[in-house]
Amino acid sequence: MTLLRVPRWLRRGAAVVILALIVEYAVLPQLAGARKALETFSDVEPRFLVLGLVLEAASLLAYAMLTRSVLAREGRPSLWTLIRIDLTTLGVSHMLPGGAATASALRYRLQRSAGVGASEAVSAAAIQGAGSAVVLNVILWIGLLISIPTRGGNPIYGTAAAVGTLLIAAVFVGVILLTRGSERTVRVVRSVAHRTPGLSPDGAERLVRTFADRLRVLGADRLQLARATLWAAANWLLAAASLWVFLYAYGHAASVDGLLVAYGLANVLAAVPISPGGLGIIEGVLVPTLVGFGSTRAVALLGVVTWRLANFWLPIPLSAVAYLSLRTGSLRHRKLPRQRPWNDPSTINEEITT
Repeated sequence: MTLLRVPRWLRRGAAVVILALIVEYAVLPQLAGARKALETFSDVEPRFLVLGLVLEAASLLAYAMLTRSVLAREGRPSLWTLIRIDLTTLGVSHMLPGGAATASALRYRLQRSAGVGASEAVSAAAIQGAGSAVVLNVILWIGLLISIPTRGGNPIYGTAAAVGTLLIAAVFVGVILLTRGSERTVRVVRSVAHRTPGLSPDGAERLVRTFADRLRVLGADRLQLARATLWAAANWLLAAASLWVFLYAYGHAASVDGLLVAYGLANVLAAVPISPGGLGIIEGVLVPTLVGFGSTRAVALLGVVTWRLANFWLPIPLSAVAYLSLRTGSLRHRKLPRQRPWNDPSTINEEITT
């Protein structure tokens, strides 16, 4: 059976229409309090804006530390190189709908040119992405467990929690299959690779075994696992703390449960690859949720918009600076391999086609 291929222009057009609908029905209604927001802006505390920026920068540093913690020590680039690689790919992911795929391709290429092995780069990215998503959902659960008994629930909370449960269950099953049933998994992967044009069963097996080995190393080294988990949590919580500070700069001290629920819910829903970096989705979820937890609409609007300037927009120009720094510095004489996103079967051609 031949699968129907959707034209690229139609996919892009649909993404634009969906984004326009999000802006129309989720973002623009929040601007009803714009006049009040302008009045509130005059009362802002500049020192808290600076603190919010510092916390957001600390969140990016924590993510680079997470990257460092899941890579094997042998051949691992310096922390400064990893910071610039992660910042570069973050900016790329903020510029394109579904930009995570393009960003992962660039991240893979930059890590490869920095000396990270192909299978190592792929397995580390998968572990990091899955682990970070699990930690985010746990943060949302904690917020819900604190909030629901005292404030009541909302149908969307249950939906987000259910999606999180399925994600964590899928990650758990994947870890079990790779660490305790690796031989069976290898046989299945070899069989699939054998039937897939352009893939080598030996190369596919090599990737799976590298992935399984990295998971076993993390599982056996409790300290390394705890360190990776803490860095993942720090990445999310520092960004949430930055949001809290930006809200406080305009006069609202958000409750812990309100902050965790709003932040966790917005980022879980933003994982749907409709808009770059969850643009429109995060704002459209954060503002009404924060209002529901006691913020005025004007403060919620200003706090979220200011936070997104630091969280979403600022990394874009900084990513260009980081990339230029890499290409004129430590990676100046290293050619970037031509590769596709890590979740594309062609990503590790030199590993799985030979």
